[in-house]
Amino acid sequence: MWASVCLRRATCLLWVAGGCSSRHAPRRCLSTFPLSRHPPWNFQTETLAASKPHATKRRLVPLHFCRTFKKDIKSTVDFPLSPVTVTDIKQYLRSKDIPFHDGYSCLHAPSIFCEQPPGGAGAPARDSFSMFIDKTTGQFLCMDTGVEGSWEDLQDCLEVMQKEGQTSMNPNVLLGYPASLEEQEEKERELREAQRIWSSAVPFSDLPEEEAQLVKTMFGIGKLTNAALRRFAVRFFKPTKSLVFPWFGGRDPSLRGVKLLSAATDNSGRVVYTEATVPRPSGYHNLFGLPLVGRKDTEVVLVGREADAMAVSQATGLPTVALPRGVSCLPPALLPYLEQFRRVTLWLGGDMRSWEASKVFARKLGLKRCSLVRPGDHQPSPADALAQGRNLARIVKASIPAAHKSIVSFKQLRDDVFGELANTEQVAGVKWTRFPDLTKILKGHRKGELTVFTGPTGSGKTTFISEYALDLCMGGVNTLWGSFEINNVRLAKIMLTQFAMQRLEDSLHEYDAWADRFEELPLYFMTFHGQQNIKVVLDTMQHAVYLYDIGHVVIDNLQFMMGQEHLSVDKFAVQDHIIGAFRKFATHSSCHVTLIIHPRKEEDDKELQTASIFGTAKASQEADNVLILQEKKLVTCPGRRSLQVAKNRFDGDVGIFPLEFNKASLTFATPLRGKHKLRKVKPEKSDSAEGGQEGGGVGVGVEEVGKDKEKEGKVEKPAKAPKATKTVRGAGSGKSSPKGEGMVP
Repeated sequence: MWASVCLRRATCLLWVAGGCSSRHAPRRCLSTFPLSRHPPWNFQTETLAASKPHATKRRLVPLHFCRTFKKDIKSTVDFPLSPVTVTDIKQYLRSKDIPFHDGYSCLHAPSIFCEQPPGGAGAPARDSFSMFIDKTTGQFLCMDTGVEGSWEDLQDCLEVMQKEGQTSMNPNVLLGYPASLEEQEEKERELREAQRIWSSAVPFSDLPEEEAQLVKTMFGIGKLTNAALRRFAVRFFKPTKSLVFPWFGGRDPSLRGVKLLSAATDNSGRVVYTEATVPRPSGYHNLFGLPLVGRKDTEVVLVGREADAMAVSQATGLPTVALPRGVSCLPPALLPYLEQFRRVTLWLGGDMRSWEASKVFARKLGLKRCSLVRPGDHQPSPADALAQGRNLARIVKASIPAAHKSIVSFKQLRDDVFGELANTEQVAGVKWTRFPDLTKILKGHRKGELTVFTGPTGSGKTTFISEYALDLCMGGVNTLWGSFEINNVRLAKIMLTQFAMQRLEDSLHEYDAWADRFEELPLYFMTFHGQQNIKVVLDTMQHAVYLYDIGHVVIDNLQFMMGQEHLSVDKFAVQDHIIGAFRKFATHSSCHVTLIIHPRKEEDDKELQTASIFGTAKASQEADNVLILQEKKLVTCPGRRSLQVAKNRFDGDVGIFPLEFNKASLTFATPLRGKHKLRKVKPEKSDSAEGGQEGGGVGVGVEEVGKDKEKEGKVEKPAKAPKATKTVRGAGSGKSSPKGEGMVP
């Protein structure tokens, strides 16, 4: 099959241009005509109060087209064999006599897909510089023709042009040949569905005044005028009672897709919003409001929701565009459309997650031209600010520069510190829903941290950490898996079973339904297996962070990267070097890294400690969190496994809680039955000096097993019994916290 695909694609290029450069490998010809290069989008589930209409509960709503099996794998991350740098790109363009100039995130060059008018290279069409080449990946986009492709695709075209003496290349070389017949049929079916929805939707100006006001109230956009809705071409789709936001191609006025936003109330009376997109999320990369931006505009406001874009535009008159998936990601495919702006103001929302995303996106766009709107009581999301009657123009004008000096004073950090104090729950990170006890101890999953996870051989480390990562991924954390020990097919099977929480072998008729839902998670896999070089792995991780805004990387496991290193004959020095590299990556990329390390061989009747981690003490010293999967091998009754948090740098809380393994669903759960049992975690002697400050395992953890008396309506006094997980502080404090919260002095 692959041979026929490769032969067909190579034949297409040879048929158009008469030959292909012999220096290119077959792999390059294979990647000459990819159709879909965009990652699956994040579908995050949130339940929100009606006072926050800009936020949504995201899920796919079944529409009127059927699913077709896709042969191409969108969820694997394979770093190019020869990573391209901006220096390589510039040198190659100079060698082909192609003029270019530097942009913020792209190189601007004349398009080779536009025919040359009389006058040669100096003609106006050649000087339009309408082709944008990403400085990081080499991906290119021609604004005039819509042609896009990889750096290898562009090199192929330039080589053919040089060999044939041509001045331009037919756009159909990269546009006219779909990857497969099934993909082409699906694309056409989605386009027909989008056009059907759009033609059936009703403009707000055609709705009766009372009905239009009722719809606005339902979606929390009562302050938006009909003129603003008409300007952004927003319509109302009556069959599903949904707002319809169109996706028009940049300079192409034709409809390319739609997004439907529906509203409903849950059992508690809160308003829940759901989104559905046509085409499928992996192909929907729209900047809402882009057609309204003029060619000479130099300032733009970037927001996270369509309602926010309309609010800013109505109140300030500034060009405003909205990201297709909010704060989840800013795909590089959209960067060329933002190159014309000298100033980009990011106002993504009113919470801490939006604030963190603003700082990450600013690095992609160029720190020097970006300014950020800091969330706060007086600066909520744009839609909320408009509803509250605030001055949006003043808020935009008061935005702060994204670029900070190398040395700052507390005066510059004062607002950041206040924001962390005022939003402690949001600062703590993303919560686990399947492991509430883990949330009580660690408080949440935070970016920029390094977690070391260990456990006995055969205890289920990979199975537990896959559910651990799946829980976060379902909460909207873009996740990259690097499994060097088991192949991706087996890992995906485990995670899909955990996602469905049942044996799919017994319910194969439900496989497609579960697979469709699982496919929409922001989950990616590295294509490595077996021993790998640390530099290649880090390059792949950096590549994935840039393309897909990865927030969590799982490495299973460290020992598979040690065999490729030759820095020293001392294997412990090699391990220290690798751990230091992951620590640096996590900090600089603002990405959480979970690193699985095998322990030393211990006797079966002894519990593991941080000192049991294979290698030197550097692993536990560099880590922000140390998790240990404890297993009593001589016990077969429930309570055989437990998870110990041996280090928690965030606030020092440590502790241990039981796990119960369900073999049918391959999931772990906290037991709900049994009497209350308290057990002390013995303090470790190693790292005692440092652990007192960082919570590195020095302290007494109290474990509560059994019924949750709060659910039974029984309230106990703190002096008589602890609530949930209780932790006594390090040796330096000598005090205990009833709630297990607070910083270690």
